Amino acid sequence: MKNFVLGATSSIAILASTVAFAGPEAEVLHWWTSGGEAKSVAVLQEEFAANGGTWTDMPVAGGGGDAAMTALRARVLSGNAPAAVQLKGPAIQEWYEEGVLADISSVAEANNWAEVLPASIAGHMMCEGTWCAAPVNVHRVDWIWANADVLEANGIEMPSTWDEFNAAAEKLQAAGVIPLAHGGQAWQDATVFEAVALGILGPDGFRKAFVDLDMDTLKSDEMKAVFDQMRTMRGYVDDNFSGRDWNLATAMVMNGEAAFQIMGDWAKGEFLAAGKAPGEDFLCASTPGDGFLYNVDSFAMFAVEGDDKRAGQELLAELVVGPNFQKVFNLNKGSIPARTDVPLDEFDSCAVLSSEDMAASSDGGSLLPSYAHGMALRGAQSGAITDVVTAHFNSDMSSDEAVQMLADAVANSM
Repeated sequence: MKNFVLGATSSIAILASTVAFAGPEAEVLHWWTSGGEAKSVAVLQEEFAANGGTWTDMPVAGGGGDAAMTALRARVLSGNAPAAVQLKGPAIQEWYEEGVLADISSVAEANNWAEVLPASIAGHMMCEGTWCAAPVNVHRVDWIWANADVLEANGIEMPSTWDEFNAAAEKLQAAGVIPLAHGGQAWQDATVFEAVALGILGPDGFRKAFVDLDMDTLKSDEMKAVFDQMRTMRGYVDDNFSGRDWNLATAMVMNGEAAFQIMGDWAKGEFLAAGKAPGEDFLCASTPGDGFLYNVDSFAMFAVEGDDKRAGQELLAELVVGPNFQKVFNLNKGSIPARTDVPLDEFDSCAVLSSEDMAASSDGGSLLPSYAHGMALRGAQSGAITDVVTAHFNSDMSSDEAVQMLADAVANSM
């Protein structure tokens, strides 16, 4: 660890010679506030402090990050942006276009990011050829989690098709078990929706619908089938789902109140934080269908004044993409490293499966950015889609009406 500490601070050594320089500082805005997430971000805080940095934490609760983005907007407009912000996907480019991001290319080049990051992930971190963000991890979104004891007690295997899922849910419901743990928040509705869409539309159809915004696909019979399945799944959640946070839904699976949850692998961080073991206490599988939906957490660096704050950004960026943090953080978070050279021998079976599936999907052209988690579309387009998804899920709207509303909403957002 001593050599790592010395290496990490080398990039700021020249600044340390300045009389006014007090040491690297970073105010960090993020929405990692649940048990597994808080434990994970604490790892970064500890490494930052071990390297002489002063960390000012700015957590904003809310798994989807909407509240955090509202707070960020207020800070930027007031001319007092945080040094680093949990940001991802096209949102990074949107903030760059507003002229408020810092260039961290010197750190990226000194640490060979281009060689250790997959090209698709590196592309999200760059702004017109310069590095403006540092990737933390790769989350898979299209996961289904299950309570192992509940499934065994009811003679149910992990479903590999949506018809199998529906049959399992009906059996569980008859036995008095809540089939699907879900929180009635817009981003959670969208998470389930895109997993269903990937399975029914297939990777090519998903790309056409939620990356290319192809109108024929958005209005297709297959899209109607997606909404049909969502309507069926609405009947599998309990009456108290409205407004429930995602981690509370995960807890329902943990305690056997519910059998399944469809959620990204940050849910696994909750299981692990509670001392649960994959394959024994809980089960993991990709949701029915082919493909891999990814969500990459990253920190974008905002333009700040002062050598100490700029040094803090450089140190933070170096640590975030460093192999030690990539391993330790992702072991806690439930995700897999963004770096391709981090050994997975200490990772659990779900993480190994995720890594293998990501590699296979990348080779097969079915590695896809999550629309629900801000990787595929800009805010206006993704928000328009999610508004329709939530309106449908919480009403008696027909699938035909939902498809027409979806096409209209996307057209009006462009």
